[in-house]
Parts: sequence; structure tokens; C-alpha cells
Amino acid sequence: MKVYVDQDLCISCGLCISTCEDVFHWNDDDKAEAIDEEVPSDLEDKVQEAIEGCPTEAIKEVE
Repeated sequence: MKVYVDQDLCISCGLCISTCEDVFHWNDDDKAEAIDEEVPSDLEDKVQEAIEGCPTEAIKEVE
């Protein structure tokens, strides 16, 4: 599983970072950003929770 955060949709609410700080972090524009590599399998449930909880649906799973 790989994910990215659509920078145009991100409102910097921080929900994804508080849900899974091992995958999401703040970038230089104070918007959320995902790690570039594959999400570790033990964090996939937390990432899915962040995807479902994002108020602007900015987090997308990469096929």
C-alpha cells in the first residue's frame, strides 16, 4: 500500500498525522505529506483510518 496527500485538498487539520505519525508528517508548506515508500503492513489499518477520517478526502491510495 502506498498513499499520497493531495496538497490542493489538504487543510492542515492534522488528523492523519495524529492517527499515524509514522506515515504522515508536515511538509515545508505546513500541509500533511505521506512517506514516499511502501506503507509498512503493520500500519495499514492506521493509514486506512486516516483515509476514512480525512475531512477533505485529500489522502489517496496509490494503485
